[in-house]
Amino acid sequence: MLAAAHAAQPPARRPARSAALAWFHSLSPARRVAQLVMVPFYGDAPNPRSSAWREYESLVRETGIGGLIVLNRVRDGVVERADPYQMAAFLNRMQSLARVPLIVAGDFERGASMRMTSTVLFPHAMAYAAAGDLDGVRRLGLATAREARAMGVHWIFAPDADVNNNPDNPIINIRSFGEDPRQVAAFVRSFIEGAHSDPANRVLVTVKHFPGHGDTAVDSHIGLGVIEASRERLEQVELLPFRAAVEAGADAVMTAHLAVPALEPERIPATVSRRIVTDLLRTGLRFRGIVATDAMDMQGLTQMFPPGEAAVRALEAGNDLLLIPQDPRAAVRAVLEALRSGRLDRRRIDRSVMRILEAKVRVGLHLRRQVRIERIPNALLDPDDLEAARSAAQRAITLVKNQNGIIPLKNRNNSCWWILSGSRFSTQGRGLLEELRARSIPNATLLDPLLPEAVFAAEAEKAAACETVVLAAYVTASAYRGNVDLAGHYPAFVKKLLAGGPPVVFLALGNPYLLRTYPGVAAYLAAFSTARLSEEAAVRAVLGEAPITGRLPVSIPGLATAGFGIKIEKPE
Repeated sequence: MLAAAHAAQPPARRPARSAALAWFHSLSPARRVAQLVMVPFYGDAPNPRSSAWREYESLVRETGIGGLIVLNRVRDGVVERADPYQMAAFLNRMQSLARVPLIVAGDFERGASMRMTSTVLFPHAMAYAAAGDLDGVRRLGLATAREARAMGVHWIFAPDADVNNNPDNPIINIRSFGEDPRQVAAFVRSFIEGAHSDPANRVLVTVKHFPGHGDTAVDSHIGLGVIEASRERLEQVELLPFRAAVEAGADAVMTAHLAVPALEPERIPATVSRRIVTDLLRTGLRFRGIVATDAMDMQGLTQMFPPGEAAVRALEAGNDLLLIPQDPRAAVRAVLEALRSGRLDRRRIDRSVMRILEAKVRVGLHLRRQVRIERIPNALLDPDDLEAARSAAQRAITLVKNQNGIIPLKNRNNSCWWILSGSRFSTQGRGLLEELRARSIPNATLLDPLLPEAVFAAEAEKAAACETVVLAAYVTASAYRGNVDLAGHYPAFVKKLLAGGPPVVFLALGNPYLLRTYPGVAAYLAAFSTARLSEEAAVRAVLGEAPITGRLPVSIPGLATAGFGIKIEKPE
């Protein structure tokens, strides 16, 4: 029956289908369902006697899960990225345990650096749009595929196809290419082209978060966002980049945990809406690839449904992959029970299983499932990739306000820099501090938002002796944070500096909309990224060591329109 259901597929897919069918027929019903489950790991290599190892071994060998996704581990408030060699060794061992090869994924939106050490620290997506660098995004896609495959990752959950048209969006922001849907579509297409350009490093590419997560002020990690736009607006804005991605050959689409009343009258996440996943994505956009849920442990979904019910509803809606279910075994049991009761159609689920198995064949897992660790260095920290990333970061710097031509600074040694790190445990700002010290700039202080108020009061008093104050603020979209504002005691500190004394230069490393809150600054520059190369680029721009040519990919309401940017072509 399964073979008959697939008989009408194009001949080009028959080799993949043949190998996938062999796997399919070797699996029990429970293991077929388990192929639709992807669970997280953290890139380390647990001792085989540890409970962590035993859990992975059980999920892979006994449950028969289909895949793994690498996440950052947060320990004592510090985000830890994985080591490529350690991760590859772990994945090789996991692959040796699996009856059917595991497919491994990563949210590599800005290259593997989003999760891994020893990789090129590419800027965020919005920086590329500010630089107008389509070729750079194409190279980013190519480099991401090469880095990923070297360490055993086959599936990239990127690029972000969201149109960030809400300045208060707490979870998309600079992950998006901007607010112009056509510009976003062009960059999404370029990333896909680059990621698919090297047959030797074939990866699956995923666009997210369908049907568009850019116009919400709620982080779906902590609640259910709502897109209130009309169907007409959705067609003209949110859906346009997804249509372009489908045309460009995106392998997968990730659904979002947000409600869209114009598409689904019931107030439920798009993830579990048949109207959105099947009727719109499958039928309306004619998408034939894999549909993956966003992480199913996010509260935008878990607040509404228990783990097993969420899994069944996601598959009912038309998803193929259950990403990070709260309880993987409970998800498998619930789906099996739904199949027995007739709630889920077995042929429909078989099609999802085959999509996953065929994808494994497309990335060559039927030929080789383990990586050669000795070859990893050939793929990482490519000098050409590094130079392209540095160029994009520099060209992204956008000057939005420049009273009295204060930028570039005329007297760097009489300026005072305060670096507003994202948190006490963050490494943000250390790179910028290194850049300033390398130039022997004497007055530079790295702060964190939870320092006592007395410390901020003392720092503010020092400003009177400065010719110019430079504030470098690190604010990025972050899961569970809920906003993209300055944290802790920073707002009061900034307002005190603006109340009088020397002019203030504000450098936004991350969220570009902060000018709305602090319009009284004398100069405002946006880097659109917290990456190390963006720190270097920002310092060079402020000090007049490089031209400033970036243009805003988003509007700053009431202050600047998209496309605006003050150019300084030949700094003194």
